Amino acid sequence: MNNTHRQQLIDTSWALHSDVENAYLAHPASKGADDWQEKQRLLLADMAIHLLQTALKPGELPLDKLQNNLHAILTISDQFLPQAGLKKATEGIYQSSGDNA
Repeated sequence: MNNTHRQQLIDTSWALHSDVENAYLAHPASKGADDWQEKQRLLLADMAIHLLQTALKPGELPLDKLQNNLHAILTISDQFLPQAGLKKATEGIYQSSGDNA
């Protein structure tokens, strides 16, 4: 991927991010409401866009941002796939590669 194409995708992602974030903030759902999951889907989309931006950022992959993106995505996704243990999978995200725990 050349730098021009990369930048076009990043620019597009910011426009998408703005739309999704505005929809999330405007959503009336409160925890326990029937449409709570719809709001959580918007939050998941927002976090996915952040992951896209992290992955496409020029230069070295910022591992701290990657960790944060993955933690958020797995945490939110856990409510949609409770049998998968995704929240538990987040426990190792912030461990350094030298940790054996």
